[in-house]
Amino acid sequence: MYKHPDHQPAVGAHTHRINLGLQGGGSHGAFTWGVLDVLLQDPRIDIEGISGTSAGAMNAVALAHGLAQAQGRSSVTAREAARESLANFWSGIVAMGALSQAQRAPFDLMFGLTGLDSSPTGQWADAMARAWSGSMSPYQSNPLDINPLKDFVERQIDFERLAAFQDLKVFVVATKVSTGKAEVFSGERLTASAVMASACLPMMFQAVEIDGEFYWDGGYVGNPAIHPLIYQCSSRDILLVQINPIRRDKLPTSAVDIMDRLNEITFNAALMAEMRAIDFVKRLLKEGKLNPEHYKDVLLHRIDGGEVLEQLGAATKLATDAPLINALHDLGQSHAHHWLAQHAGDLGVRSGVNIAQDYLDDLRVPVVRERRTQNN
Repeated sequence: MYKHPDHQPAVGAHTHRINLGLQGGGSHGAFTWGVLDVLLQDPRIDIEGISGTSAGAMNAVALAHGLAQAQGRSSVTAREAARESLANFWSGIVAMGALSQAQRAPFDLMFGLTGLDSSPTGQWADAMARAWSGSMSPYQSNPLDINPLKDFVERQIDFERLAAFQDLKVFVVATKVSTGKAEVFSGERLTASAVMASACLPMMFQAVEIDGEFYWDGGYVGNPAIHPLIYQCSSRDILLVQINPIRRDKLPTSAVDIMDRLNEITFNAALMAEMRAIDFVKRLLKEGKLNPEHYKDVLLHRIDGGEVLEQLGAATKLATDAPLINALHDLGQSHAHHWLAQHAGDLGVRSGVNIAQDYLDDLRVPVVRERRTQNN
């Protein structure tokens, strides 16, 4: 497997137990696949828990499936099984995307493309314009709720074995339609339906029903949800794999770019809120106003696609051609190798992310002073 020259793990290096937060973003999740591929090869990294949304949820269950399949075997064998499981998952995505247009239409809504214009941008614009105008809901366009992706996920992942697997905690978040609150699925509740609920864009798919409740995409309430990694895992270190840019300097003016930026802002809103909460707790701990025995001082780290992912058009989030998927995988590998070379020493010691600067720099709280009357 590809090895980056800047990263050669030392023999006998100290192991760091970390948690992973995996964002959703359609086919850009192949970038996350590349990151995970590298982390699984590094003996210094031990993964305690994973929280994933949409494509991040699919990466999470694919990785966990591989580990579960190799339970009881050596750590090296288990890691290789996880890498193979991820590779098989994304190879399957590419294969499904190569099917004929007639066969793949419902599948296209998640990872492929539909529309009258044969160009990717035209197809994306057509699908988004229809969704934006509200001219046709998924209950009209797909009344039988056909979704080949769910069948594919059920074939790829042994959810029963995953539910019994105790060596890795997996959390998948979806939005409960009735309340707008986050619902976290894990353990026995982590099923193919839960994964599909986490990826259920409401203008593309019918809401997913689980135990009498209906769910939409988890990105509205957690992309990814960080709180399960704080409250249900022991490690202080959380590595966020971010594929949705927080900032864009260029003003979007086309319908495609406007919709894409609106989606980015919407799907980052919950993450921004959790970052504010984490930053607030960290400041209170530093000031001695909170008991460190009751509150965790989280160490936050991040790997993101940077300017390269930002330059890719909206249509690429739905494209499944092999060259793009493989290029995104290689990009994820490169960024992961670079992060390990530069920031592996931060694990267990310090945060590698300045939350206030990267996520809260536009937040200003006005100071209100009472006016004194002349009599005072």
